[in-house]
Amino acid sequence: MPVADCESGLSPADVTGAGAANGNPGHWRSYYRHVLLLAYQSCGVVYGDLSTSPLYVYKSTFIIGSLRRFQDEEIVFGVFSLVFWTLTLIPLLKYVFIVLAADDNGEGGTFALYSLLVRHAKFSLMPNQEAADEELTSYYRPGYAPQETPILTALRRFLENHRKSRTFLLVTVLFGASLVIGDGVLTPPMSVLSSFSGLQVHSTALTSGEVEILSCTVLVCLFMVQHWGTHRVAFLFAPVVIVWLLLLGALGVYNIVVWNPRVLRALSPYYLVRDRSHVCGSWPLHSCIHKGICVAFVGLIYPCLVLQYMGQAAFLSKSPHCDIHFVFFESIPTGIFWPVLVIATLAAIVGSQAVISATFSIVRQCTALGCFPRVKIVHTSRRIHGQIYSPEINWILMLLCIAVTMGLRDTTLIGNAYGMACAGVMLVTTLLMALVIVFVWQYSCLVAALFLVAFGVVEAVYLSAALMKVPQGGWLPLVLSLVFVAVMYVWHYGTRRKHQFDVQNKVSLRWIHALGPSLGIVLVFICVKAVPVPHVRDEERHLVGRIGPREFRMYRCVVRHGYKDVLAEDTDFENDLVLRIAEFVQMEADFDQRCSISDDGVVASVEVEGRMAVVPRPSDLARTGLLMREPGEEESVVARAAAAAKPESLIHSMHTMHEAESPGFASRRRVRFEVANQHTDPRVKEELSALVEAKHAGVAYIMGHSYIKARKSSSVFKKFAVNVAYAFLRKNCRGPGLVLNIPHISLIEVGMIYYV
Repeated sequence: MPVADCESGLSPADVTGAGAANGNPGHWRSYYRHVLLLAYQSCGVVYGDLSTSPLYVYKSTFIIGSLRRFQDEEIVFGVFSLVFWTLTLIPLLKYVFIVLAADDNGEGGTFALYSLLVRHAKFSLMPNQEAADEELTSYYRPGYAPQETPILTALRRFLENHRKSRTFLLVTVLFGASLVIGDGVLTPPMSVLSSFSGLQVHSTALTSGEVEILSCTVLVCLFMVQHWGTHRVAFLFAPVVIVWLLLLGALGVYNIVVWNPRVLRALSPYYLVRDRSHVCGSWPLHSCIHKGICVAFVGLIYPCLVLQYMGQAAFLSKSPHCDIHFVFFESIPTGIFWPVLVIATLAAIVGSQAVISATFSIVRQCTALGCFPRVKIVHTSRRIHGQIYSPEINWILMLLCIAVTMGLRDTTLIGNAYGMACAGVMLVTTLLMALVIVFVWQYSCLVAALFLVAFGVVEAVYLSAALMKVPQGGWLPLVLSLVFVAVMYVWHYGTRRKHQFDVQNKVSLRWIHALGPSLGIVLVFICVKAVPVPHVRDEERHLVGRIGPREFRMYRCVVRHGYKDVLAEDTDFENDLVLRIAEFVQMEADFDQRCSISDDGVVASVEVEGRMAVVPRPSDLARTGLLMREPGEEESVVARAAAAAKPESLIHSMHTMHEAESPGFASRRRVRFEVANQHTDPRVKEELSALVEAKHAGVAYIMGHSYIKARKSSSVFKKFAVNVAYAFLRKNCRGPGLVLNIPHISLIEVGMIYYV
């Protein structure tokens, strides 16, 4: 049961009731309206694939295994009882009522749980944690205060001090994420093939090959529209899923009344205890924090699915000679068969869309946390965070889905693979949740053990049943997961070793200070850093400080982003950086003025080197001491380029001409800065003047183009991982310059070789 990200249009604050806490009826109405809106959207994006499970669960159960015969009413009732109680225990009780509460500021998934753990305990293998990151608003859960007990202290010390335990935790997370990606490969073929197979019920001339070609055509069309964005899909497909669910419930009631009302007795756990079979189908569930998702599941999805499964069981118990391959479609009254088939096909497309969106989010999280090669990430909505699209991942998924459809062909084999992926993710989520209960929620280890036993045993039974189907298709998700885990771990290992090399061989400040007086330019050292939180607020994104004394004109800036933030969205990065440095200069001057005057009124010098501060983008431009004006309309691009073409400003001229020819030039904001005249501090005015002059002269980016190689004394495995696998991934992924949207004319890359 993969837990993925809910991509809705609301922030967590919109649905937590914060706005309604003051008792204002207007706030309460707005709160409930937001919850219902999210419940509506979640039907199309979050629960689309879950709603299509009735198409294939009973078929997968009775075709392979010990339940080939379904003439016995008691056996059918036992299978339905197993379906009902599994649907109740795992999706409803575990995910909706427990796992949803373990959100990471509104985000869910295996990496979201892992990010919670690495923030509340030192479980990360990447040595880039800094104390300043812990001051982020979203770093700790609200009201969190460390509470140590002897057992918790011993467990924390064991996991933090033993590298192998942290490596095992990371590999477990990578395996869970890989299974979710594998689910994104298997769900579209499974859902679309199952829906189109209904055509063969009343169209006997239609062959299986024609159904496969039709399914592949629909899949290709589905992947071709992904660049439109999930928010459009959510509003477009949610009505389809709602109609589909209501139809499932109505059909279930009809079959119960017409065929066998005694199926209601199978709700008793007595049949669950009697039945020793295992349901081969699994139920995917994608979850996140919002209450609207709970409302959608409890109020619509759960009752409609229960009624549908109960109705199919009633039909099966009285129809021993039906074709189990098409049990869902054969249980439909003849008069409404074709409308139901059309809606089922649309619902299958929606279910495929849900896991495709989840796959984009998982890959984005992996990339941000240094566990996946850099790919192109496009933010498809300016208003809604998390609405992303990756062209490379989209086309890879499309090719894999077509290969699965044409290669396996049989939905039974795809169902076996699907069940293996879902069972594996369920167990990984349970293991991570047990750690979250201890280290994040700070409950006792006994509570975590009870949770682990209660759900882990059930999921282990499902996993063991899925492992029995490895020869019949269950091998596919294992192979895909091993490939993805190998790619992720090799990339993470190479990234980690490169970071360790940088830390151990960094340039000393004394050497940089020696260059300071002779440079004669404004120099800014920028570090773009991913922190294990979903989003970093804009006012907390930049840390700015100095290197050396004020007259050196050297600054350092750390730009922090979360694993759901998309880089290179802001085309005004340079202007924004100038404003933040100017704001830092003003903040520093104000602080020095307050601190440099002693009690007796004597002015004392204050050391400023090494000080870094969180600098928000100033809301009042006058505070920075800079004036910013747009170029006049009469000043054309060509005129600016010609004016800049002077011998003393050749670099600036080349930069300007490149901008004039650049396709994205029109979207860039060209401004000129001027220093205001109201400054009383001459040092501040002089520093701002140097900053503005440097900006107008042109910006050059110097970036390390580093290669890592294994030492000659390294093992054969390490040499292969570093020199072959990591080098191949690095060569074929997007470069950091492209990811950061740095103009090619302004980029200077310095080649370096690291021996690790």
